[in-house]
Amino acid sequence: MAKNKLAKFADMATYHNVFQYNFEMLKEEGFPYKGKWHTYFGNNNPVVLELGCGKGEYTVGLARKFPEKNFIGIDIKGARMWTGARQALQEGLTNAAFLRTRIELIHFFFSQDEVSEIWITFPDPQMKKTNKRLTSTRFMDQYSRILKDGGFIHLKTDSYFLYRYTKEMIEKNQLEILFDTDDLYHSGLDEDMLEIRTFYEQQWLARGLNIKYIRFLCSQKHPWTEPEVEIEKDAYRSFGRDARIMI
Repeated sequence: MAKNKLAKFADMATYHNVFQYNFEMLKEEGFPYKGKWHTYFGNNNPVVLELGCGKGEYTVGLARKFPEKNFIGIDIKGARMWTGARQALQEGLTNAAFLRTRIELIHFFFSQDEVSEIWITFPDPQMKKTNKRLTSTRFMDQYSRILKDGGFIHLKTDSYFLYRYTKEMIEKNQLEILFDTDDLYHSGLDEDMLEIRTFYEQQWLARGLNIKYIRFLCSQKHPWTEPEVEIEKDAYRSFGRDARIMI
């Protein structure tokens, strides 16, 4: 491992806004703030997750713009997360925190009805492995268990494949779409969240490609059914997905 990564890990271990738990620790000790995130943040404001947060700039950007909500960025790659966690501390953002863990373990960290929204921003579309897609029914089942009644999910992606797959999954499971567009910045949507763009996103926009966005309700529906549909795979080569900046 590179020396700078080790230095970041050591530094981040001292951050009060970062929680690092592996599976063995969760089994043995559990997570102290599960069902009690309001005690960490010191308020009863809505809890919003960003899955696969990378360097955390989207989590930090949302925390800046919406101080009436609490934001938690989740990723397994600590060297990237260090950037956002450090920035949140430097800016004194008391409504931003970070979890270093695998997304499939989120049920260890949140109780039923504890989360209000989930953001999934430019994930790997995982065109070959359905159960690794962050909008697959494997993950939707977990999300539905921690989201409040009326809780919803945002998907923002460059991938036409993932966009189509997610729409098929939504239709198959009879979920309600709140907003849907295959060209976000020409959709007429006038919201503060449009002011936050990832570095990766801006590269696609510069190449004239459209950003897809879906916001949908995630009702507690069991069992979940995977859509059986053939979807044309993305033909382009992906950029790295970890770099994010505010415009």
